[in-house]
Amino acid sequence: MSSISATMFMTLDGVVQGLGRPDEDTRGGFVHGGWGARYNDDVLAAEMGKGMARPGDMLFGRRTWQDFVTVWAGATDGNPFTAHMNAARKYVVSRTLLDADAWQNSVLLRDIEAVSRLGGDLSVIGSASLVRSLHAAGLVDRYTLVNHPLTLGSGARLFEGPAPLTEFSLTGSVTTTKGVIVAHYTRVSPGGR
Repeated sequence: MSSISATMFMTLDGVVQGLGRPDEDTRGGFVHGGWGARYNDDVLAAEMGKGMARPGDMLFGRRTWQDFVTVWAGATDGNPFTAHMNAARKYVVSRTLLDADAWQNSVLLRDIEAVSRLGGDLSVIGSASLVRSLHAAGLVDRYTLVNHPLTLGSGARLFEGPAPLTEFSLTGSVTTTKGVIVAHYTRVSPGGR
């Protein structure tokens, strides 16, 4: 069985939708896209770099994988994240994708059951719907929650709908120069496993 770590960028009111760009995710009439960009700094980049430096494969939901394909696949910009993203094995969970050929080293999985049969360390960045499903199945071992100091009042939230009672222990935290708190949590109660 694999060990799954999820990194989620969120607002104080739990919104995880549309962090990067105004057009990133406008579902439900969401108009606050791009809310995270003004909070980037060297501290946050270093913290995210530590996560990228850990060995293991990546796990994506369909929407995030397709969005990342447009940004990372084939990019040669010298950004260290680019090299990592393109070299890593990427599992994408989707019932609707026909194939995962658009991005090198990508493997298509059809459901959460297929994820539960994987081995090794897996990391999820974004992919809120997938993270909700993984959490409900008791498969998330660690969270890195990147809490931004703002509220939006609307948008998709990390936990919408039922989720099993699961306890986590704070294993570390860093505050950036812009007030973002990067909190690392490890599961201490089963939560469904």
